[in-house]
Amino acid sequence: MKFVDFICFEAIIPELEARDRDGVITELVSALEKCGRLGKGNCEEIIKAVIKREKEASTGMGKGVAVPHVKHKAVKDIVAVVGQTSAGIDFSALDKQPVYSVILLISPVDDPDKHLQAMENVFKHLQKEKFRKFLRQSPNAEQIEDLLREADENPFL
Repeated sequence: MKFVDFICFEAIIPELEARDRDGVITELVSALEKCGRLGKGNCEEIIKAVIKREKEASTGMGKGVAVPHVKHKAVKDIVAVVGQTSAGIDFSALDKQPVYSVILLISPVDDPDKHLQAMENVFKHLQKEKFRKFLRQSPNAEQIEDLLREADENPFL
């Protein structure tokens, strides 16, 4: 699975306004809703589900990135969005460092394989310092989209 298969490029937020974890989650889920990717009237329910999941175990994987994710009955197709912040957010990351890049992933409950494939793709790229650096330095949605598309084509990025 590639980024183009599940990232909603129209919802990318190159500079998040929120300054805390729950605010970031709310902002990213709301961006997906505005793009019509969550179904009508599901935004609040999905926000609560992601925050609940985050409270159970932080998805701040360290090195400045977090991947909040949830499976939810409201979505029919796997969807994700990228958000960035220059301020750094406390996501209770494993390395106790602030998070600057967030990839929020929402999957349908009845397709665990797709969820795992998307997560595998995200983590494979986020483990590479070069990719994390380029992502964090991308100043706008267009450059973030270009980076993700390039990562799909170049496994060494």
